[in-house]
Amino acid sequence: MTITETPTTVRSADGTEIATYRAGAGPTIILIDPALSSHTGSAKLSAALARAFSVVSYDRRGRDASGDRHPDSADPAREVEDIAALIDAAGGRALLFGTSSGAALALEAASRLGDRVIGLVAYEPPFICDDSHPPLAADLPARVAASVAAGDRSGAVRTFFIEAIGMPRFAVAIMRMLPLWRHAKGLAHTLRYDFAVLDGTQQGGSLPVDRWSGLSAPTIVMVGSKSETFFHHTARALADALPTVEYESLEGAHHGSPEMSPGSIAARIIERFGS
Repeated sequence: MTITETPTTVRSADGTEIATYRAGAGPTIILIDPALSSHTGSAKLSAALARAFSVVSYDRRGRDASGDRHPDSADPAREVEDIAALIDAAGGRALLFGTSSGAALALEAASRLGDRVIGLVAYEPPFICDDSHPPLAADLPARVAASVAAGDRSGAVRTFFIEAIGMPRFAVAIMRMLPLWRHAKGLAHTLRYDFAVLDGTQQGGSLPVDRWSGLSAPTIVMVGSKSETFFHHTARALADALPTVEYESLEGAHHGSPEMSPGSIAARIIERFGS
């Protein structure tokens, strides 16, 4: 199933135009991308889900074909308003799927939008809730923002990949020679949104579960069996704290699976939420 090549524009509450792309037919599922990614990163997952769903992928605020009426701020509420506009355009109810920081945004949206969200799969939200992963430096968002403001987008992306993602320096050096680096640099200014939606969740303390107390949709916090231990601890902590949340480990998957090899993820979503 081919994704539409020409986006449809949806207008968010503040007037920002959000570019959306569609594939398939059936219940609506909205795909929410991680940091430094746009709708193209969801292409394989969108195609895999399109046999059972009407799949909406989109460029998050400030990315690629989407605008941003507030380029100097980063309020997660505005990204939630973007998702609300997508749901309204799709008929008023939808499933959500989010990856990494996109999973954090999906949790935020589902908690705020009530019964407009009928189901949620949050794939590996990168919360750090114990000592299974070192906490991120408190000044990391400010340092990344300073690099972007100084015009050093490569430096911002390099810092993010090494300190936030934990990529080895040699791997980042190799990435700088690939076409994806240019795309990542073009999205460096939007990292402020990812840091904003993750605020208070990556320092190794108890999760701020009150933030998601409005979550009523059936939710799977899914983790790849090959992923780092802290993702599993996070998913279990969320399942223990929130009544509608289940933890699930997906055999053979890893943090990059939603973009690289999403077949088993799509199959599980279809099994659980497909009509």
